[in-house]
Amino acid sequence: MANATRPRPQIMTLTDAAAYRVRSIMASKPDAVGLKIGLKKGGCAGMEYTLEWAEEAGKFDEIVEQDGAKVLIDPMATLYILGTEMDYQVDKLSAQFVFNNPNQTSACGCGESVELKPADQARLEEIKA
Repeated sequence: MANATRPRPQIMTLTDAAAYRVRSIMASKPDAVGLKIGLKKGGCAGMEYTLEWAEEAGKFDEIVEQDGAKVLIDPMATLYILGTEMDYQVDKLSAQFVFNNPNQTSACGCGESVELKPADQARLEEIKA
């Protein structure tokens, strides 16, 4: 009997609202293969999420596909995004993607930047196995 392989957990998950929003925007962007998420240094807490529409997947990008939505994770952000849930929230004054990240240690008061610690390397190896 052949060994059954277990499904590989995703680096990040999307709520139904986030998947719907990514999918609906992608429908209006025929050249986009997905929404690429990364991190950059900046803001008063130290790091900011970056979001841009990608026309192709990078060689080392992690790919998350859920309900027709496709998200690419920049390889330099993987350890900081591991285990994150991406949501899309709409309220009276704004509509935005929100990241529920277990690696976040603090955030600035304005909500534009976060302080993140890298996920445990063993956890990353478990996901990549």
